[in-house]
Amino acid sequence: MLYTVSRSPYHDDFNAMLGLVSDTDDVLLIQNGVLLGINENRYLAELLRSGAGIYALKEDLDARGLFEQISDRVKVVDYSGFVSLTVKHQQNFAW
Repeated sequence: MLYTVSRSPYHDDFNAMLGLVSDTDDVLLIQNGVLLGINENRYLAELLRSGAGIYALKEDLDARGLFEQISDRVKVVDYSGFVSLTVKHQQNFAW
């Protein structure tokens, strides 16, 4: 499953999503969801424990001036990487 997170973890029921994500899933942070990938974010630490692959869209990081603050545990992808993730997963869930 590919989970796309477009909202800040501070404005969502992030714990509900954590209960769904497993180590066979990928999570793509887009729009304001990229806030989840910032260093020292407590929600990011919880998500990393799930074992899922965590990605952030470069264009959204750049638009928010957050590229330098993103955790090195989050893989940064462009739109081609976004497409590759959607092709990899037959199902996706927008969060």
